[in-house]
Parts: sequence; C-alpha cells; structure tokens
Amino acid sequence: MFSPKPPLRSVGTDPDYRFTLANERTFLAWLRTGLALLAGAVALASLVHDFGPRPFRIAITILLLVLSLIVTAGSYLRWDRTERALREQRPLPTDPMPRIIVAGVAIIIVAAAVLVFLAEFGR
Repeated sequence: MFSPKPPLRSVGTDPDYRFTLANERTFLAWLRTGLALLAGAVALASLVHDFGPRPFRIAITILLLVLSLIVTAGSYLRWDRTERALREQRPLPTDPMPRIIVAGVAIIIVAAAVLVFLAEFGR
C-alpha cells in the first residue's frame, strides 16, 4: 500500500545547515506543544476532581490527549516532508498542523470556559 521512503541522507543534496537546524527547531517547538497539551490533560484528569461535571472534564481530557498525539506525530511527519523538500530544493510543502492546533485549542478554550461557568454558577 505505502512504499517506503528512501533514507533521508540518500535524497538530494545536503542543504545549508542553517535551514536544517531551523527545521529541527520548529520540530522541537511542535514537540513542546504536544507535551504541553499532554501536561494539561494529565493535570485536568488528576488534579481538579471537583471542577465542573466529571463527564465534561473527561471529554476535555480526551480532546487534549488526542490533540497531543496528533501534534506529536504530525511534527515528525512535518519535519520529514520539510527536510526532504530542502534536500531536493523543492518549495516547502503546505502543512495542516497550524489549522489543526488552532481549531483544537479553540475548542478546548470554549470547553474550558463552559467548565468554569458550570463550576462557578452550576452549584
């Protein structure tokens, strides 16, 4: 179904090291974002037991975990596609990751606002 990609070092030529390092820094920034989402999920699941309705907290926790997994796995795919494009001197590929993270975080913000409202006024 999927043909394996050739090893990265065998594709194209070595790009300017500054571009490779910039791509690596971007990859690490996406990883930090994934870890921050994971930390939020763990905190919500284990530290705030009486904050709003339990099913709602679980739903937000699951959303945070799923978004963390998407961002973490997607960061590697993004890094690989970008590195291959740099090595082959092609235009950089478009990436859905910014839209995914913005949509996910916006949903989490709205859900957290509802959770705060329910915790304060739903008593």
